[in-house]
Amino acid sequence: MAHRTALPALALAPLTQPVARLAQVVVRWPVESQQRARRNALIASTALAQRRAELDEVEEFLASLGRNPALEDAAPSRAAHA
Repeated sequence: MAHRTALPALALAPLTQPVARLAQVVVRWPVESQQRARRNALIASTALAQRRAELDEVEEFLASLGRNPALEDAAPSRAAHA
């Protein structure tokens, strides 16, 4: 009769922990990567919208200095509201 020595399950636990941790990281990576990408896109979109608004404001100001009639007709005058 062959005698087998069984390894206790607790002795194997420290060996499997790094593998389980690696598996968790691999499973979470796509979700976390997508969340970071969405956050970066939102930040970039906000920055571009702010820059676009600033450029529009500058264009309107410069046009008002040049008395551009197209902008004067499109925008209500301040004197009419006073």
